[in-house]
Amino acid sequence: MNRDDGHAPAFDAIVALGSNIGDKVGNIERALSLIAKSGDVQLVKRSRNYRTPPWGKTDQDWFVNACVSVTTELSPHGLLRRCLEVETQMGRERSEKWGPRVIDLDVLVYRGVEMSDKELVLPHPHITQRAFVLAPLADVAADMELNGRTIEEWLHDIDAEGVTPLA
Repeated sequence: MNRDDGHAPAFDAIVALGSNIGDKVGNIERALSLIAKSGDVQLVKRSRNYRTPPWGKTDQDWFVNACVSVTTELSPHGLLRRCLEVETQMGRERSEKWGPRVIDLDVLVYRGVEMSDKELVLPHPHITQRAFVLAPLADVAADMELNGRTIEEWLHDIDAEGVTPLA
């Protein structure tokens, strides 16, 4: 995705959001507001909210998941730092892998960048394995390709039981 090729993307990055503690929908809305608060990240297109079953650690409350495409001049690591700052501001505690969380923010893709270091892997390595990511991602970028298939195609072939849009 190159801005100079005449086919500039409508977004720079996509961030996934999830919450299963407290006012889940309110937490998603607050996180979106905080991500964009300083003006260097602009929200472009937001998915619907989805009610999703817990994944990984299943003995916890259901989640609300969403995705948002953004434009930004932040670097991939800068956007990751912003997401981590928002999680901290909102009281996220990282005490248990896949455990309950007031908010979880993940940078899924960034301008076609492929990278892997100790802090960030792009595209996110588990996008195509998780219906709770694919369903909201399809709302904002159904035709985006990952590993030779569109998001819509990945979603069609995954078990999405229990992943339902909220009214």
